[in-house]
Amino acid sequence: MRRAFLRLTAFALLWAVAVTVSPRILFAQSRLPNAKDVVSPSAYVSLAPVPRGRSFELAVVLKIRPGFHINAREASADYLIPTELRADLPAGIKAGETVYPKGTLQKFAFSKTPLNVYADRATILVPLAAESNAPLGPVKVALRLRYQACSMEVCLPPVTLDVDAAFEVAAAGAAAKSVHPEIFSPK
Repeated sequence: MRRAFLRLTAFALLWAVAVTVSPRILFAQSRLPNAKDVVSPSAYVSLAPVPRGRSFELAVVLKIRPGFHINAREASADYLIPTELRADLPAGIKAGETVYPKGTLQKFAFSKTPLNVYADRATILVPLAAESNAPLGPVKVALRLRYQACSMEVCLPPVTLDVDAAFEVAAAGAAAKSVHPEIFSPK
C-alpha cells in the first residue's frame, strides 16, 4: 500500500511539473520567428534597360530583423554556416565574382571570441554582363540565398530563400539610365 502511495505521489508531482513547465517551453518556442522571416531580401539592378554588350551590377539587399544576425560570408569558425548567394543565369548573361560585404565582429555570450556577422542590413553585389547574344526583352535571374539566423540566445535552422531579379535587355547602343543610386555608387 505504501508503495502504491509513493507511485501515486511521484506521478502527481511529475504531472504538476509537466503542466507548469510545458506551457512555458511551448510559449517560448512559439515566440521564435520562422528562420525564413528573419531576413527580407530584395534584388536590384544598376541599369535600366541593360543594353547588349554592357556590364552592370545586381545587388541583393538583406534587411535583417532586429535582435537577430546572420553569419558573414567569411565565417569566424568552421562550424558556422556562412551566408551564400548563388545565381542561375540565363543564356547571354555572365557573372563575375560575387562581392560580399565585410561583416562586423560582435561578441556573444555563447562564444569566447567575437563572431563575424551581418546585422540590420547587408548588400551583396554580383557584377553581370549582357553579352551580344543576350535575349532582348524581360530577363529573370533566379537567386538562392542561404543563411543561418541567430539571436543572442538561439540559432534557427539554416534556410535557403529564392529571390528573383528582373530587368530588361535592350539592343546594343540603346540608352541606359543608372538606377537605384541609393544602392549603387556612381562610377
